[in-house]
Amino acid sequence: MYARRRHLYFAMMGTCVFLFVMAWAVVRLWSVPAAVGLCLFAMVIPPVAAIVANRRGPDDRWWDDPSGDPTSDEWWDELDGRRRPDQRDPWGRDQ
Repeated sequence: MYARRRHLYFAMMGTCVFLFVMAWAVVRLWSVPAAVGLCLFAMVIPPVAAIVANRRGPDDRWWDDPSGDPTSDEWWDELDGRRRPDQRDPWGRDQ
């Protein structure tokens, strides 16, 4: 899933660069307003590309989802100050 989003991001950014280059290398020779229009359109592409690249996919692990690795999950729970329900407090504070 990550690779597909990365490829889409680079395709969108490549399109953006292509539009800027074509606007001022070729289109401006025929029409400056059309070149400005192409640049305005190309200006919208980077924020959309960032949104697409950072979107969470259905198969992506989110920051608070358990990873499935018990050691890693225990470590993160300890750092976050949380305990899983199946764990006992070693100092007896859960009684």
